[in-house]
Amino acid sequence: MAEIGFYHLTRTPLAQALPRLLGRVLESGGRAVVLCGGPERLAALDASLWLSTDPDWLPHGTPAVGHADMQPIWLTTEDEAPNGARFLFLVDGAESARLDRFDRVLDLFDGNDAEATEAARDRWRRAKAAGHALTYWQQGQRGWEKKAG
Repeated sequence: MAEIGFYHLTRTPLAQALPRLLGRVLESGGRAVVLCGGPERLAALDASLWLSTDPDWLPHGTPAVGHADMQPIWLTTEDEAPNGARFLFLVDGAESARLDRFDRVLDLFDGNDAEATEAARDRWRRAKAAGHALTYWQQGQRGWEKKAG
C-alpha cells in the first residue's frame, strides 16, 4: 500500500507550493511524476517550474520535450511513471490506478474551492477503505502543518 499525503492549499496557489515540495524530493535524490488534470495545467506548471525561484532549479520534462528517463521530474496527463519516479504528485483532482507503485503520493488540492475540497474528501475515504496509510497536511502561518495521520 502507498503512503498518501493530502495537501490542503489554503495560503498559496499550486504554482507556488508545488516547486518547494518538488525541491524536497530532488534534495533527497528522488524522482517525481506530476499527474495533471489536463494539458492547460501541464503547460502552466511547466512554465512555473522553469520560472521558480524557490528552489531556483527544478529540472523537468514533459511529453512534448521527451526523454522521460532523463528527467528527475516528469509532468504528464497520463497515468505513467516513465522516469522511474517513486513520488507521485496528483493535482487538479487527477487520480492514479497505480498508487501502489510509488513510495509516496502527494494529493494537492485547493482549499478555497469547495468542489475540490469535497472531491479530496471522497479520495481520502476511498484511499482509507483501500488500506493506504494516510496523512493530512494544511498550509499554516509557518508552512505545512500535519493535522491527521
